[in-house]
Amino acid sequence: MGSPVGATTLVERLSAIIGLRATVARSVLEQHGQSEAYHRFLPPDVVVFPETTQEVVEIVRLCANLHMPIIPFGAGTSLEGNTAAVAGGVCIDFARMNKVLAVHTGDMDVVVQPGITRKQLNAELRGTGLFFPIDPGADASIGGMSSTRASGTMAVRYGTMKDNVMALEVVLADGRVIRTGKRARKSSAGYDLTRLFVGAEGTLGVITEITLKLHPLPQAISAAVCSFDTLQDAVDTAIAVIQSAVPVARIELVDDVMMRGINSHSKLGYREAPTLFFEFHGSEAGVAEQAEAAEAIAADHGGRGFEWAKAAEQRSRLWHARDNTLYAGLGLKPGARAMITDVCVPVSRLAECLTETRKDADASDLVAPIVGHVGDGNFHMLILIDPANSDEVARAKALHARMVARAIAMDGTCTGEHGIGLGKIGFLVDELGDAVDVMRSVKRALDPQGLMNPGKIFAEGAGI
Repeated sequence: MGSPVGATTLVERLSAIIGLRATVARSVLEQHGQSEAYHRFLPPDVVVFPETTQEVVEIVRLCANLHMPIIPFGAGTSLEGNTAAVAGGVCIDFARMNKVLAVHTGDMDVVVQPGITRKQLNAELRGTGLFFPIDPGADASIGGMSSTRASGTMAVRYGTMKDNVMALEVVLADGRVIRTGKRARKSSAGYDLTRLFVGAEGTLGVITEITLKLHPLPQAISAAVCSFDTLQDAVDTAIAVIQSAVPVARIELVDDVMMRGINSHSKLGYREAPTLFFEFHGSEAGVAEQAEAAEAIAADHGGRGFEWAKAAEQRSRLWHARDNTLYAGLGLKPGARAMITDVCVPVSRLAECLTETRKDADASDLVAPIVGHVGDGNFHMLILIDPANSDEVARAKALHARMVARAIAMDGTCTGEHGIGLGKIGFLVDELGDAVDVMRSVKRALDPQGLMNPGKIFAEGAGI
């Protein structure tokens, strides 16, 4: 992999395409070689900042001619080393391709460039009566969210990125530009290429335009928090709420360890016990009905102190605490790095999986708080480690491996929303077996040189 062309010569060639928007400045390379992930620092050789699809086409063609790897980059919030430059190469940063290209209010869809973040998008939609609900916590780019098939706190009601991406414009490894679909709400026309690229982590092509479904802003929103004596009680409540067809918008679990971190970080006084965060969307009457039903179900399972937050500032404070669990968790062990991982299991196995994982984490003598999107069976663990302590690192990796093996044994998945990246490569075959060879065949067909974000999803050296 790589090219005999030096970085300086490469920058000169790239500059002929995009002017001064190509750089080898060390600080920029370092920024693009790391993320929130615990994986090793792997910077690219060059970073470029295109402004149009045509510029991306020219960059990809040049890289193909020089056999130079290509790494698409959004906001740098990935958690499994998804944008690490394992073989060097050219990092395509989409920060300048961050525009809303068209809003179709009557059809409730929007066309955007990949660099726009979810918060920027919703700010642009203000006044339309519509919003984009997928919320992975971080202010991720829409291109990155599409590439990792992200979801987050509101997936239980609004689905994940695969449910909300209608069509893509993609630059393939040979420089061809394709569109994977139209704006129709359904289609039976050929292979579903849109969903092939959603979740491909940039290994099959470079996404340059995204058409998204939008949703009406709810007339009323209400949130609540409720604690429980055990994880089992909290999860049983979540399952009962879902099975009772209460159309909850968010139902999030925070365990007792993370609640301790949240209280310290956000200066709150919640009970340090397994806790559910709820949010309800709809009409005033509908929200009240949903909330009453959830409160009654929680009471049946030993829920304590159902606390309501109806005013916008109260809800904002509540969800700000939930969305900052990474930093709240890190505060439990100052100076530590977080090995952040996630799994997803059928909801009926969630309580068992969570309880066994919590016991395993406690027995490992590691600080490892848990949070979860329990409405769809997805949960995360932040394993806090000193990277210089080889014993801690080894115990953390073993804990992580057992957590993933447990989920797969329960007919679950090694990642509900983070993607494979670098961190889950070893588990993909365990989960899908020979299906991984089919993925490799698709990779070979679309990227025969193996230049598109190499070293991700597949084992090193087996990407093509």
